[in-house]
Amino acid sequence: MGSLPWPVPAVVGVIGGILLALGQGWGVAALLVGAGLVLWHARPVLLALVLLGGAVGWASAHAVLTRPNALTPWFGALVTVQGEWDGQFLTLRDPPARVTLAPKPTQGPGQLRVSGRLLAPEGRRTPGVFDQAAWFRAQGGLLSVTPGGALVGARVREFQPQGGLRGWFRRGLTTGLTERQGALMQAIELGDRGDISREQFSEGEAVRDAFARAGLAHLMALSGQNVAILTGALILLLTRLGAAPAWRFGLPVLLLGPYLLLVQSSASITRAVLMGGAVLMALALGRGRPDPVGVIALAALACLLLYPLWLTDVGFQLSFLAVLALTQSERVAGLLPGRWPRWLRLGLAATLLAEAGTLPVIAGTFGQVPLVGLPANLLAGGIMALLVPLGFLAGLLGPLALPLNVVNGVLADALLLFARTFGQAPVLSWGQVGVGGLLAYAAALLAGWLWLLGRVRAPAALGTWLACLLLTTLPGRLHPAREVVFLDVGQGDSTLIRLPHLTVLVDAGGSVGSDYDVGAHTVVPTLRALGVRKLDVLVATHADTDHIEGAASVLRQLPVGEVWIGQRKTDDPVLTAVLLAARERHVPVREVRRGDQVTSDGASLTVLWPAGHAWSTEDNDNSVALRLESRGWRAAFLGDLPAPVEERLVAGPLDLLKAAHHGSRHSTGAALLAQTTPADTVVSVGRNTYGHPHPDVLTRLAQAHSRAWRTDQLGTIRWPVP
Repeated sequence: MGSLPWPVPAVVGVIGGILLALGQGWGVAALLVGAGLVLWHARPVLLALVLLGGAVGWASAHAVLTRPNALTPWFGALVTVQGEWDGQFLTLRDPPARVTLAPKPTQGPGQLRVSGRLLAPEGRRTPGVFDQAAWFRAQGGLLSVTPGGALVGARVREFQPQGGLRGWFRRGLTTGLTERQGALMQAIELGDRGDISREQFSEGEAVRDAFARAGLAHLMALSGQNVAILTGALILLLTRLGAAPAWRFGLPVLLLGPYLLLVQSSASITRAVLMGGAVLMALALGRGRPDPVGVIALAALACLLLYPLWLTDVGFQLSFLAVLALTQSERVAGLLPGRWPRWLRLGLAATLLAEAGTLPVIAGTFGQVPLVGLPANLLAGGIMALLVPLGFLAGLLGPLALPLNVVNGVLADALLLFARTFGQAPVLSWGQVGVGGLLAYAAALLAGWLWLLGRVRAPAALGTWLACLLLTTLPGRLHPAREVVFLDVGQGDSTLIRLPHLTVLVDAGGSVGSDYDVGAHTVVPTLRALGVRKLDVLVATHADTDHIEGAASVLRQLPVGEVWIGQRKTDDPVLTAVLLAARERHVPVREVRRGDQVTSDGASLTVLWPAGHAWSTEDNDNSVALRLESRGWRAAFLGDLPAPVEERLVAGPLDLLKAAHHGSRHSTGAALLAQTTPADTVVSVGRNTYGHPHPDVLTRLAQAHSRAWRTDQLGTIRWPVP
């Protein structure tokens, strides 16, 4: 009963304090768990550690959260700044601050002088989409500056490549390699994923996405695997040289600090270095292996005291959940047939445990769970065991690494081949994980743990798993969605119509003059977060970038029944890309006309425009317009139609109007409003220089007594359908 390591209640208390500083009631639950642990183990003296940890955690998080942002006075201004670019942040000296750059420079790390418009970080305005503001906060610590803003429209004015040890190391990683091989080596060895993020196997098939679908994304994030392989290789070399235990384990400890300074710092690599250092130090002093749970808790305690908001960082969560699960590798491996090789049993056990331990975070954050992670990781693990130490040696050799990189190039290509091959496999789509899902997961985890301990029999554990799976599946089936979701895609358009047996996406946004893929990074994550696993219809209203550019990525990442278009233009590159993606995925394309209709679940979706007998030279005039009717309730979605065409629609009375052309003064005319009398109007709009929504439109809506709902003010808008 007295085997509870002291760092465990201390870190549970710190977690509770951080959550309370963030205004989350779960902090009280964490403190109660900490108190329960010390009482369960009959060590009430440790109760003081829980309380002290709570106070220190709250104070640390509060200090980071309330720190003034030095960039605030310049938000919205065009600025030119200079600093050290590490591939992720530009670190400024005056004022002391860090900013991100969009688009990311094609140049590598080094000194940059860059101009652009400085903007405040944006919070999550759409379900499932990256929360930039929260991520910025999580990167700040007691001794490091919190990133304060984003420089958009970034243009590099001057660039000086990175020098010193990092510059030398980077040249060693890339010399003699292709761009893709070099980008992969920088991700594996330095944690710099800037270059690999731009790499594609083919049009629409990003390398990073393939790694994620294959369950291999962690290979491009520095973690305990890198530390274990590198220290293991060094220990093996020192053992062969006959070094005493003090040197065999002590020398790697001394090198872990410089290694952490060399690579790009993150929660996972910091955790790995702290844990590795503690274990190696104990072995060097002849004290044997320390308690793994105590070491994990000690590492978490050190991380959270300096970087309290790492608690909200996905990398931190994945790293610690995975390593906690791995503590049971020997136990699970013992359940596998003894005639199997030990390395295979341990590899299978470790992979299964890591996937099970991180399941709720993976599913809830990325909206999908890889189904081929087990074989992919077993095969990739062998390559990584060679590539990590050989790549590190190449980095140390710098430009002299050319002969060694012949081998590294072959290994990198093999890893890329595995990622591309396994990345073709289907994935399990997942929606947001709520409190009910977390409780079901906890119950299933407890059942599995008790089964491993021999406290419950296998049928009982299996029954609990099936019951939890059923309980998480039932709500969506008992109460299927009936709603219209107006996605916040910035200055663009994307609307989801959800009925129990019909799911329609009208447009998928786009980003004019930018390399940001709205479809892949906003629309698809939102659909997955909402639990949308397939689309029956994808409507591309007209050939405008801000409406349909993202549709190609949607087609490549989600099953689609058919694509609806109006005018089939043959000279528009954006529409051509959408049609090409449809052809690649064998999705039929239908040219719809006024009167075309689909019905489902007591509702009908009718095409109001185009008539199809003649086409305008203006794309907006040819927009596909739709009307949704359900149990007497009516809504219309008008694309970018101008006022003269709106008047010809005969849309009839409406309860909800989706304003045409983002609130342009030339749309949503008085005649349309008089004809339709909508009680509510939604305007899909973002930061723009066009003056959308125009004051004239807002005035017309007010005069028509129609309430205006704007995505630039409210984010994604969800509207129930009767």
